[in-house]
Amino acid sequence: MANDDGLIEGRMLIGGEFTDSESGHWIETINPATEALIGRVPAGTAADVERAVTAASSAQKAWAALDMQVRADYLGKLGDAIAARTEELARLEAIDTGNTIGKMVADVEKAVERIRLAAGLGLELKGETIPSTAKCLHFTLRTPYGIVGRIIPFNHPFGFAASRLASAIIPGNAIIIKPCETSPLSACVLGEIVNEVLPPGVVNIVTGGPATGDAIVRHPKIKRIAFIGHAATGMAIQRAAAEVAVKHVSLELGGKNPMIICPDADLDAASDAAVRGMNFAWQGQSCGSTSRLMLHEDVYDTVLPRVLGQIGKMRAGDPLDPASSMGPMNSRMQYDKTMEYIDIAKADGATLAAGGKRPEGAAYDKGFWVEPTVFTDVTMDMRIAREEVFGPVLSVLKWRDIDEVIDMANAVDYGLTASIWTRDLDLALRLTRAVEAGYVWVNGTGTHFRNVPHGGFKNSGTGREEGIDELLSYTEVKAVNILAG
Repeated sequence: MANDDGLIEGRMLIGGEFTDSESGHWIETINPATEALIGRVPAGTAADVERAVTAASSAQKAWAALDMQVRADYLGKLGDAIAARTEELARLEAIDTGNTIGKMVADVEKAVERIRLAAGLGLELKGETIPSTAKCLHFTLRTPYGIVGRIIPFNHPFGFAASRLASAIIPGNAIIIKPCETSPLSACVLGEIVNEVLPPGVVNIVTGGPATGDAIVRHPKIKRIAFIGHAATGMAIQRAAAEVAVKHVSLELGGKNPMIICPDADLDAASDAAVRGMNFAWQGQSCGSTSRLMLHEDVYDTVLPRVLGQIGKMRAGDPLDPASSMGPMNSRMQYDKTMEYIDIAKADGATLAAGGKRPEGAAYDKGFWVEPTVFTDVTMDMRIAREEVFGPVLSVLKWRDIDEVIDMANAVDYGLTASIWTRDLDLALRLTRAVEAGYVWVNGTGTHFRNVPHGGFKNSGTGREEGIDELLSYTEVKAVNILAG
């Protein structure tokens, strides 16, 4: 992929061929740790999307006509081919996203696991027989949409692109993927792997900016759209899709997720989880980050020092160094947004307990570095308690009774995840039922378990992913009636 200047030069994959954009334009990508130019990819246009749709349409019928086990075997080979390039992919992800190398290895490994899971779940895409009348046979079939579109965020670019394509194509669809323009390089390597393993046109990768994504969303032949990213963008996608046709749009969007620690909790485990759940290792750039730490007043003075002590030991550094606890923000835009929210929190009266600036030292003069940051004395009328930062900023709130903390947890527009810490089963069940979130951990946080549906309430999205629910969402139900005699 390297050109004569030593830069990484990616290509789009359309119909089994690597291609530039018809516009002739490029998008440059930089290393978030150094701001050095590392590569470029084609700036796709609506014409490129049209080419991808044509290629996908040509490939899809033959792909859907294959036996399910044959499609599953193809996915098995895809997983093996990705696993063989884990280290290469992880290193590329680290310099293109800013995420640390260890996390990127785990991302690739998780993608392989989910591809294999999708292959195994393919035979579970079953219809039903319905005993509606005595003289007729009533049953349903699961049929693919045809062509589907998938728009990928910057925080897990390879992991999401590789694993989510599996759930889309195992039912018999062809897919068009658009990676995020700030971290697109691994998608081009994914294109190389796909081209070695899958029939041409089943998976197409079109790089580009917002206009490219808009062309995918608005194309009348793409009836199924999936997006992971910011809530405002998700709402814009819903509007754009609806202007063209009736489409199935699933969205995994932002979160302002609570971690509720009750007086009877295991405080050592809960304190560890508060740091882990905030996803400082991802620079807080995770929609599932438990960015609101809600401490009961009886444990506040015990848990908070433990959390601050752990955060104080974190080391921001070169994403390729295994000793680094966290890397830089993904882009200048993410850095500026995070620093703006830090200023807003100060102005609103929150107390800065840790971080809030660039790390000290010449190594951090360039790049998009933000220290792990903690605000205390946060109240629910502050923007830092209600709006998603998507950066390494933890808000700490104090509560006294259960009704109060339920109101605090639900007093935002989001409802993606929640984490509850208590040894009291009755209390755990009460909070689990009351908290408005699509994914709730009790005495745990952050872990996504195999085949457990993931998705959000309210402005955190629609639809569920990461298991059989995701596969089913890429099919339409056809009801069949056969008159018997």
